[in-house]
Amino acid sequence: MAVFGRPHLPPLDGAVEWLNSEPLGPADLGGRVVLVNFWTLTCINWLRQEPYVRAWSQAYRNDGLVVLGVHTPEFSFEHETRWVRQAITARGIDYPVVVDNDYGVWNAFDNHYWPALYFVGADGVIRDSQFGEGRYEKSERVIQQLLGIERDLVGVEGIGVEAEADWAQLRTPESYLGFQRGEHFASPNGAVLDERRAYEVPESLQLNQWALAGEWAIGSENIVLARAGGSITFRFHARDAHLVLSPGAGEAIPFRVLLDGEPPGRSHGVDVDEDGNGLLQDGRLYQLVRQHDGVRERTLEITFGEPGAEAYAFTFG
Repeated sequence: MAVFGRPHLPPLDGAVEWLNSEPLGPADLGGRVVLVNFWTLTCINWLRQEPYVRAWSQAYRNDGLVVLGVHTPEFSFEHETRWVRQAITARGIDYPVVVDNDYGVWNAFDNHYWPALYFVGADGVIRDSQFGEGRYEKSERVIQQLLGIERDLVGVEGIGVEAEADWAQLRTPESYLGFQRGEHFASPNGAVLDERRAYEVPESLQLNQWALAGEWAIGSENIVLARAGGSITFRFHARDAHLVLSPGAGEAIPFRVLLDGEPPGRSHGVDVDEDGNGLLQDGRLYQLVRQHDGVRERTLEITFGEPGAEAYAFTFG
């Protein structure tokens, strides 16, 4: 039965590809409760939300819940399905995923956020929504209400990059590196756009400032290393520091991370060892730092051993 004033699940025919499933539409999903999950593989907010969505999919599928992922890319390299497939494998996602490169499904929902959840009742009506991470208990109760069941909530604890942020210590916002949205760039003489040039790091950085050393090209959405040995330095205050990276069209690129000029030791992220060594071989978000000995203001430096590294945004947690 239609509910006046509430939108229905729109057609899903804007997808360019389906993963983990044959194409589905409202007719195929009729009579089922559907949780539509908009995501993009480099979004730290989605990564921290995803263990809950996986848990709900597994806990309630036999009760009639269908989780439907919609991957709508933010950055150009996220249009490559191989990176989406790798993200699905890495996160253990077994529910259907729509590859929404042309924003067809995104626009059909009039969506504006990553991540975004839409809760669709068995009558096909969108009953609730959640934009951004959080509100997990309420979201699961909505699922139970739509399924007509009541039970204890599932236990979820994210690990690694999926762990909940340390909100009390988070004082550095997401920082884009391309000139279209980039802020707080502190290399002397500023940025030259779409042109290869040499940069330097100033003697000191203020909190939330960043700078380049070596030869880089600063583009609209990313920065690209033009010569081996270039580095990015960022002054931050957060437990975790992440960087969205892609190897471009090249081979794997080794990198090294330093904290205040020293190897990170126990404060290394999941993509770095105690000596600070890591390998850029996939287009995704890399966790560089997780502070273990108390969270304080630190200077992160990442140096790449080969040219071609593409860096897009720092995120923190």
